[in-house]
Amino acid sequence: MSDATRPMPREQALSIARAFLPKRPWGNRYDYYYTQTKLRTDPLYPGVLAALRGTTAPVLDLGCGLGLLAHALHADGQTLAYYGVDIDADKIRRGQQIAARSGIAGARFEVVDLGARWPTHQGSVAILDVLQYLSHEVQAGMLQHVAGILTPGARLVIRSGLGDDSRRGRTTKVTDLLAHLAGWMQEVPKTYPTREGLETMLADAGLRAEFSPLYGNTPFNNWLIVAERG
Repeated sequence: MSDATRPMPREQALSIARAFLPKRPWGNRYDYYYTQTKLRTDPLYPGVLAALRGTTAPVLDLGCGLGLLAHALHADGQTLAYYGVDIDADKIRRGQQIAARSGIAGARFEVVDLGARWPTHQGSVAILDVLQYLSHEVQAGMLQHVAGILTPGARLVIRSGLGDDSRRGRTTKVTDLLAHLAGWMQEVPKTYPTREGLETMLADAGLRAEFSPLYGNTPFNNWLIVAERG
């Protein structure tokens, strides 16, 4: 297993997670425990960091949640300007406060409903665990739009569960549904892209892409897709 498909080392994960501790000892520690668990068990961020390493373009994080990618980039020494957007106003508020408290320069956050408008951006784009919450038509439209805002040398980095009837595929679907029922995700998954379908959408958008499994030690059918303009 390469370093890019392993979870983040324990000490680095703990160091990042500490930024999400509440200001007061009696405050809510949910974000701290969530980020710590995410970083220590999911190879997502090592994979994304490896994909963006060597680039210089600003990064737009579509569906950014708490902006954990901004913290991972900062810890990795990647001084890329970060712009995170999400439909969840409460997560955006918390993410903005935590990034400012952590002194992450160049990080900004905005509440954006991608079904209503697109944020203004030129550079790289990250779409992490988002595609399954969109219809096939919206997925295709998003990739077409993203292809138009990638600058020379910039990259589109996608992490997505792929739709199939494997055990991993079924586990992914059940877990995403439980995340919605638990209140962590506002949306219900709509369409899991297949590899063939995603390859076609990326090619139609003028992008060449590489697919790599990003399972790590998780039971999920997660893949890392890194694309550039053809």
